Amino acid sequence: MEAYQTGLGSKRDGIGEILVSSGEITRDQLDKALEMHREKVQKGGRGLLGQTLIDLGFTTEEAVTRAVARQANVDFVSLEEYDIDATAGALLDPDSARRYQSLPIGYDNGRLVVAMMHPNDIVTIDDIRLITGYEVKPVCVSDTELKVAIEQYARASADIEASGDGDHEEHDDTQGTEDIQTSVGDKPAVQLANLIFNQAIRNSASDVHIEPQEKSLRVRFRIDGVLHEVMQPPVRLHASLVSRIKVIAGMDIANRRSPQDGRTTLKMEGRVIDFRVAALPSAYGEKLTLRLLDRSARLITLPELGFPESQLKKFRENIHLPYGCVLVTGPTGSGKSTTLYAALSELNSVEKNIITVEDPIEYRMNGINQVQVNPRAGLTFATGLRSILRNDPDIIMIGEIRDHETARIAIESALTGHLVLSTLHTNDSAGAIARLGDMGIEPYLTASSVNAVLAQRLVRVLCKQCRKPHTISREEMQKSIPDFPFKRDEKEITIYKHEGCLRCSNTGYTGRIGVYELLRVTDNIKEMTLKNSSAGEMTRMAVKEGMITLRRDGFLKVRDGTTTIEEALRVLA
Repeated sequence: MEAYQTGLGSKRDGIGEILVSSGEITRDQLDKALEMHREKVQKGGRGLLGQTLIDLGFTTEEAVTRAVARQANVDFVSLEEYDIDATAGALLDPDSARRYQSLPIGYDNGRLVVAMMHPNDIVTIDDIRLITGYEVKPVCVSDTELKVAIEQYARASADIEASGDGDHEEHDDTQGTEDIQTSVGDKPAVQLANLIFNQAIRNSASDVHIEPQEKSLRVRFRIDGVLHEVMQPPVRLHASLVSRIKVIAGMDIANRRSPQDGRTTLKMEGRVIDFRVAALPSAYGEKLTLRLLDRSARLITLPELGFPESQLKKFRENIHLPYGCVLVTGPTGSGKSTTLYAALSELNSVEKNIITVEDPIEYRMNGINQVQVNPRAGLTFATGLRSILRNDPDIIMIGEIRDHETARIAIESALTGHLVLSTLHTNDSAGAIARLGDMGIEPYLTASSVNAVLAQRLVRVLCKQCRKPHTISREEMQKSIPDFPFKRDEKEITIYKHEGCLRCSNTGYTGRIGVYELLRVTDNIKEMTLKNSSAGEMTRMAVKEGMITLRRDGFLKVRDGTTTIEEALRVLA
């Protein structure tokens, strides 16, 4: 408790007197603590009156820290309640934070807010001002909280830094040598990059957006499909931060006027994370977008995806057919690739030759031959598919059907004895039939080759720790959602609302689950395909045959407490 040793009890406005005057301790308790304090000093101990008062059980560490803050005429801060700005911490390296027993935690009117063990230490304040370039506003925090915060910050920086820059692809280090030296030597930018990488991995972010504004710099994470602002670093760090990340990703830091792509691989706590980096020139400087892919993540199995039981059974039946085409549709980020990987994982066996053509390969699977698209080398989806067909495949997975040529080869492969799995960008399952027609595939080929189409979305799952039940009447619900799935005699229903707690980072949600619509190409659907019927007509026929629509599956997940009405409407509206 070094913060409590300076002049303790030696003056009328000392720690002891402040605690007595505030009613935290009595005069008798102070006298007893002073007597023990003197005995410690006589035995060669250190004069820590605040710690003595805590050891005797007369007061708490927080009360002593508040007294220290009052004595130093600075604010008291609890780091458990304070929203620490990680970008402020990046201005001071971990070794300096330990040496000065101080940690920058935020900004206040252009000044750097620094949590300190010795808020009256003028030398330390001056040193931090020179290191960071900011005027310092010292605040007082408890010793325990400060030490924990410094070690967490040091660990966050060291985890990423320990991975080094050697795991990314080779690049030309001769480009922009001067800029590289400048950016690597810029410790705040290095620390900030490490913190961004680390926090993104810990928060399970899928994307990181680093966006320069006119007078600020914004860092946002996409977590469970929704963007959250997590940092606002000083705008003066933008150029060096971008250079640092571009160096790590093997990009040309001298080129700031045209879009670029790069990639790197980092290791953290035994996990291997691929980062794909895209740079885009904007009005106020380069915007960086980082896509995170966790190589070591466990593949999700089909039962874990969130299928209604009846739909899961039908989907499994279709992917176990010996030939034909199964399509998965939905917008970007709706989990299509995850569903295909789960299907491949179930189909994977020694008896099957499974080959994929992907852009990029998001998960590496043992026992499956995966081909990475490389247009520069002439390897497109279409050329890759032609090569695959000469390699005796049983099952083919195509990352995405994007054009007529790929669509035709996929359909013909399905007709000639292969099981083909692929994705399409359409809003619903019936729309995929029309989309193939738009790509120039004749209706009779589509009707003969497509076994099923799965449309999907992802909704956030309620945090079970903090969700709150809410009862709503049938009449009230049907005013806003007429098609909500009530049971026949049900007059009210209990649903849940999101609240927010530490476990879910105050979002109210933890993770995501799929919402599905499986259209099986039955004889009726085949006949409608040949007649070029509309997607709406096909959907109505499929519902008659037992299909659960995306909207209905979403509301069923509201009924069972998996998600909220607001989340279902956000995704499915």
